[in-house]
Amino acid sequence: MSKRDYYEVLGVGRDAGGEDIKKAYRKLALEFHPDRNPGDAGAERKFKEATEAYEVLRDGQKRSQYDRYGHASFDSPGFDGFGFGGIDLGDALRIFMRDLGGLGAFFDDFQPQSGRDGGQSCGENLRATVRLTLVEIAKGVEKKIRFKRLVTCEACRGTGAEKGEALVRCEECGGGGQVQKVRQSLFGRYATVSTCRRCGGAGHLIEKACSECRGAGRCERKETINVKIPAGVSSGNYIPIRGKGNMGPRSGDPGDLVVIIDEIEDEVFERHDEHILLDVAVTMSQAALGDEIEVPTVTGKVKLQIPKGTESGRIFRVRGKGIPRLRGRGSGDQLVRVNVWTPRKLNSKHKSLYKELERLEKKNLPPPGKNVLEQMRRD
Repeated sequence: MSKRDYYEVLGVGRDAGGEDIKKAYRKLALEFHPDRNPGDAGAERKFKEATEAYEVLRDGQKRSQYDRYGHASFDSPGFDGFGFGGIDLGDALRIFMRDLGGLGAFFDDFQPQSGRDGGQSCGENLRATVRLTLVEIAKGVEKKIRFKRLVTCEACRGTGAEKGEALVRCEECGGGGQVQKVRQSLFGRYATVSTCRRCGGAGHLIEKACSECRGAGRCERKETINVKIPAGVSSGNYIPIRGKGNMGPRSGDPGDLVVIIDEIEDEVFERHDEHILLDVAVTMSQAALGDEIEVPTVTGKVKLQIPKGTESGRIFRVRGKGIPRLRGRGSGDQLVRVNVWTPRKLNSKHKSLYKELERLEKKNLPPPGKNVLEQMRRD
């Protein structure tokens, strides 16, 4: 199946700048991320497609090659592309974490593990999703995470062979665990090195498999760890925990556990990056006469002064009561939007009072015209 144009995949023009490309990718990646669409093969395919397009167009050199030669630029390993099969899910997730993870120092030391082909392979990375409330995000929290991982089989010490049984050298790869093939392409001859299919990269064959792990060299084990999550995270952020992924085959290095943040939508507050919006209702009397009200924040309650003559929709700023900035000092603000409440059900006493109020207010109404809003504010 032919690949779609990378610009078309991201929905940007050929003159799009770097920020536009990243913004378009972020929107698609969050929509089709595997953790938001578990078991959806179509969403996973679109996630990989968007990531592949982004990885090419974000890089000036690769983008120039693509503009000149199209997809043919990356169908050969000589052009530092993704090969004939396209980008895989592991690479797509690492690219997403690298550019959109947003956890600053957490990613400074996080690099993809080597060993995807042959040799002593690194174990697979694992993913665990942690759902956080806005209050937990505002304060930071420590969460207990339970997960399953593959560890080295103690019975065979990772060899996969029954205790006391010998390992036989693989004739296919000569014991190296890898095979090399030379191919001819449009851009010349190139060599590819891949894992030996016969021995799976081990370099040897097992005559009698370990009864404990059935030759896999790894066994599943349940683990529990505590993870400290800093204040200010948001959905899509990642925290990699080194060495807590699956152990590698043949006693290879372990992969990592990647903790994915999923923010629970709050029923009271509306988040806008580090700022928070809160809607409150006040009576017409409070808006007209002014009042001091108590409003909730993510860290407690505060007093807010409503000045007399406040109009519906006016927004007040409570500084420093938003979400802590993940990269930087201080916190955002809480914005309080005042909505003047108009009662619909009135008893006889209410009607009498409002009738009297109506008679008095009609005398002060500004005349219709273009400047009516200006006159209302001035009065």
